[in-house]
Amino acid sequence: MPALIPSSICVYVGLDLVGDGLMKLPFLRALRAAWPDARVTWLAGKGRTVFAHDLAPLAQGLIDEVVEDAGIGSHWLELLRRPLAGRRFDLVIDTQRRVLTSLIVKRIAHGVFVSGAAGFMLSDRRPPVVGAKPRSMVRQMLTLIETAAGAPARPEAPLRLDAASMDAARRLLPDRPAYIGLAPGAGGRHKCWPLNRFIDLAQRIAKSGRVPVFILGPGEEEWSDLCRTVPGARLVLQDAAAQGIAVTPMLTIAVARRFAAAVANDSGAGHMLAAADIPLVSLFGPTQPEKFAPMTKRLTVLRAQDFGGAAMDAIPLEAVERALNRIAAI
Repeated sequence: MPALIPSSICVYVGLDLVGDGLMKLPFLRALRAAWPDARVTWLAGKGRTVFAHDLAPLAQGLIDEVVEDAGIGSHWLELLRRPLAGRRFDLVIDTQRRVLTSLIVKRIAHGVFVSGAAGFMLSDRRPPVVGAKPRSMVRQMLTLIETAAGAPARPEAPLRLDAASMDAARRLLPDRPAYIGLAPGAGGRHKCWPLNRFIDLAQRIAKSGRVPVFILGPGEEEWSDLCRTVPGARLVLQDAAAQGIAVTPMLTIAVARRFAAAVANDSGAGHMLAAADIPLVSLFGPTQPEKFAPMTKRLTVLRAQDFGGAAMDAIPLEAVERALNRIAAI
């Protein structure tokens, strides 16, 4: 298979919410690492994309153009016309697997079309072995890059953060002995390791001379008072808001870059911590790490099932502490 060196790339998605965008950051970083000089167009065919809004700063250097609400990929009548008429791309990557949508996206003028729909039957290039699709959503997307490039996908392109977020993070967490991040929340409380164990872990971190830093989202303000009972603990996002600093995903990632390591549930916060490229302990129970685990170079996954249970409270405090100390190497 000849090497593919596209100068223009179109990536089709249906739409992107914040959680979707955070999970797709490794794909974007791998795409840019594979083709650093290509012009990348992010095409949201069925709605909005956070890469044009909330996460636009994170897309700097990774995406060159965003097209949203394009009205592409829903109705069979679209097969009778050419989407994005007048435009052509060297490479079109279809990140979804609905066959009708893939047939429509393939109508975009292109040199090479890559899609996992129907076991890559619609794709101009296929993986060396076509079998069951990877369970990980991130891994499925990386397979598309590998199929197009004929080489392993490496999510190594730098994630750029705006100067204001980096400066704010330095003010909030000045240089000092190691900070350890703790993200006790999640989209559903059934995905949360018990808060009292996060508190116990924070107390042990503080006794070791390190600084526990809690990452609490908007729906977790009720935990603030309890978290502040830990000696020396910081609630960095609440501190930021009190100082009039805008709390954004970019600020959270910038703050996380100040951590020596972190612990998080299966959550959006966990994916933001992973995007900071720090050592991370990721806790799972009712959800599947094979499908939802964040992608970072130094990841330790602890599953409730490995300790004889299905609920998050099956994960022992001692196991999390050991894993944290091991990856933090402090």
